[in-house]
Amino acid sequence: MDVEGYLREAAARIEPALDDALPPADTPPASLHTAMRHLLFPGGKRLRPALAFAGAEAVGAHPDRALAAAVAVELIHSYSLVHDDLPCMDDDDERRGRPTVHVAFDEATAVLAGDALQAAAFAALLQAPSEHVAGALADLAEAAGSLQLVGGQYDDLHFQGGRSGTIESIHRRKSAALLAASITSGARLGGADASGLEALGRFGRDVGLAFQIADDLLDADDADACSLVAALGAEAARERAEALLAESLREIEAWGERAEPLRELARFAVRRER
Repeated sequence: MDVEGYLREAAARIEPALDDALPPADTPPASLHTAMRHLLFPGGKRLRPALAFAGAEAVGAHPDRALAAAVAVELIHSYSLVHDDLPCMDDDDERRGRPTVHVAFDEATAVLAGDALQAAAFAALLQAPSEHVAGALADLAEAAGSLQLVGGQYDDLHFQGGRSGTIESIHRRKSAALLAASITSGARLGGADASGLEALGRFGRDVGLAFQIADDLLDADDADACSLVAALGAEAARERAEALLAESLREIEAWGERAEPLRELARFAVRRER
């Protein structure tokens, strides 16, 4: 399978839907609506939407069935990055080769843009023509809330060193939970049954943690960071990521050809160079 081609197809599928999910940039207040689009367009590789589409395919549905979930997870992801970059959080001036939202606009506008992106995510998911919307909403709300993404970010901000188990707990909540919800929400809209959703959840959480380790391996300069690379060293962290990838693939080993996009996206996420 051509995973880069799959990502391009996923991006082409989702770009118009993302555009439709937000008010036009010139809608008053124009600065706010422009700021909401600043990080979203152009976006990154659209990995989470691709995983939502692949989740639907893995349970035998057309990827278009997962479009609303794909839009929602990308909006949540974008909101989290806008807030992550704020001076009170990670205080980053650049993302994806451009000034971050609080630099391009101002701090208050960035906070409000993130808030509005999160609200738009749930509004987009409600538009799904599926009887399984409530379950997909529950997946996304849990992944984005204080028990997962927000709580993981809180603990990351207050991290002062710890064992690898503590670091993994933070990453499972801050990073892996939303990635897993991308898959399960897409699969739900595709009509997945309970046992399939459980397996996909386990798959997604392991891939998500391995994905975060891969990110840390690519950016391993900060010895004080909440990172398995800092705690264990690069080689041991890489081995842990590979072990998690292998464990995740076992969850869907018997799923056949329809799950191949998920397998290849998982390998790509963990073994990418950039």
